[in-house]
Amino acid sequence: MFGTSRQAVCILLLSALLTACSATGPTWRIKSTALVEELGRREASTLFPQEYRNLLEIFEHGEALYHVREDDRGADVYYQLAFQKAELLQSEVQQVRKQLAAEKQQRIAELAAKAEEEQLMRAAAEAEIRLRARQLADSVEATRSAQKKSKESQPVLPTSYTVRRGETLPQISARTEIYNDSTLWPIIYRANRDQIRDPKRLWPGQVFIIPRNFSRDEADEARRYSNKK
Repeated sequence: MFGTSRQAVCILLLSALLTACSATGPTWRIKSTALVEELGRREASTLFPQEYRNLLEIFEHGEALYHVREDDRGADVYYQLAFQKAELLQSEVQQVRKQLAAEKQQRIAELAAKAEEEQLMRAAAEAEIRLRARQLADSVEATRSAQKKSKESQPVLPTSYTVRRGETLPQISARTEIYNDSTLWPIIYRANRDQIRDPKRLWPGQVFIIPRNFSRDEADEARRYSNKK
């Protein structure tokens, strides 16, 4: 009785061991499955579409052998091949992703450098505009100041003159503050006809009007008249 029981226990243990071994399936299936799924998540199908399709075909062929024909050993050969190709493809995907990340970083750096350069150029242009505006304002202010000083420095020309003893109209006209030109005396004479009967005879104390806003034609005519006399 005990021998039969021991035999039954051994049979049960062997059956359980065989069932466990059968449940584990091909050795490379779990590894290749995880790696193929990971490549799918890492955009391998987009970066290397042909290689990824070839990998799937090998893996699916192993799946067919495993599930349909129940050929664990034959399926494991395809699973191992799929795993090896998946490792190579994973390495290439990582390299491409690193390259794309580096290119992206470079583009970001170039855009940042370009933005900084444009900002510096705008700042320089604004500074140039401010400098020109300041220079223009300084120039206008300097011109106004110069004009003001010029007006202040210019002597105020008299609009009247009091005759001194012995003076004549040409002498009065020749004075610097009058016309500085003796031939312009007829202008004074014409403006003061009510006081001057004879241009050759003046009286001390007479106050003559000194015209200032006469034209060039009037000046030329006065010189011609003076030369005739």
